[in-house]
Amino acid sequence: MRLGALQRIHRGRLREILDATAVFRPDEVTVALEVFDDALTGDYEFLGGFDNDDLIAYACFGATPGTDRTFDLYWIAVHPSAQRHGDGSQLLGEVEQRLRERGARLLIAETSSRADYDATRRFYLARGYQEVARMRDYYAVGDDRVIYTKALAP
Repeated sequence: MRLGALQRIHRGRLREILDATAVFRPDEVTVALEVFDDALTGDYEFLGGFDNDDLIAYACFGATPGTDRTFDLYWIAVHPSAQRHGDGSQLLGEVEQRLRERGARLLIAETSSRADYDATRRFYLARGYQEVARMRDYYAVGDDRVIYTKALAP
């Protein structure tokens, strides 16, 4: 997988990836696309994973306002046809490396406690993230907000 910047032309494919994962609700897909649109103003950063010229994965991240070198990983998604080949790990590793080069101290990732997010939670744990908080019934009754962190600074 080749990593590179996303362009406005990738918006449709980004939606296809989000829909294909079958874990994001329609309102979550809408938010992801709004964030992508807002990224053009510089508030968010996107990194794409490409198989030849085909976008197969992406990550969205940005500085957390009002913090000392803390960043949020807002989205990471890999098209199901490309999952379980290490592309998500490569993408997340590149995000972490870019942030380390900037002197980032901490990366935050949040996800849902729903059963269809089990693989997502295992993904973060396997890559050195620690669950640091769980907010009960945050997204909906029975759907907790699970927060993971990873220290980036030595």
